[in-house]
Amino acid sequence: MPDPIGYRRWAIAEGRLHAVANESACILNASDDDAHVALTVYFTDREPAGPYGVTVPARRTLHLRYEDLEDPESIPVGTDYASVIESDVPVVVQYSRIDGPEHDSPVASTIAYAGD
Repeated sequence: MPDPIGYRRWAIAEGRLHAVANESACILNASDDDAHVALTVYFTDREPAGPYGVTVPARRTLHLRYEDLEDPESIPVGTDYASVIESDVPVVVQYSRIDGPEHDSPVASTIAYAGD
């Protein structure tokens, strides 16, 4: 792809895991190179967690579920957080939340803030 799509740094200012919700950073890597991504999670009352490292293969997408993050630590349920996603190649990031276990549960989704 001659002109890269996306940015190398993204911010998601809102997050709060609930016991029945699914929160994801949906990452699109439309480039011809694998994206090595680092996610850092910020809290209101303590130091950040991370970075959490993932690879998004070239020309692929990844739905990174916050409740699945474990290394270096899990994100506590019921805790407000925000996150910064940094990549070595341009990517596109969208934040999504499904507010319940059912397939027809309310969905919230927004493009993350991008800046290089």
